[in-house]
Amino acid sequence: MIKPDELRAEDAKQLNDRLLSLKKEQFNLRFQRATGQLENTSRVRVVRRDIARIQTVLRQKRTTANA
Repeated sequence: MIKPDELRAEDAKQLNDRLLSLKKEQFNLRFQRATGQLENTSRVRVVRRDIARIQTVLRQKRTTANA
């Protein structure tokens, strides 16, 4: 789990890079679940929530930059 304070300290490029890697991991986890190879099922939930956290911080940074 990624802490929101860690995310706020990063710039938009780093957040986008992290978001891309998490989305790739999410895709792979979805594939593993479909084929029955997924061992750690809780990882799907953690990755999904980390993606949401990053998107929230990115949105906050965008709105504060425009305001």
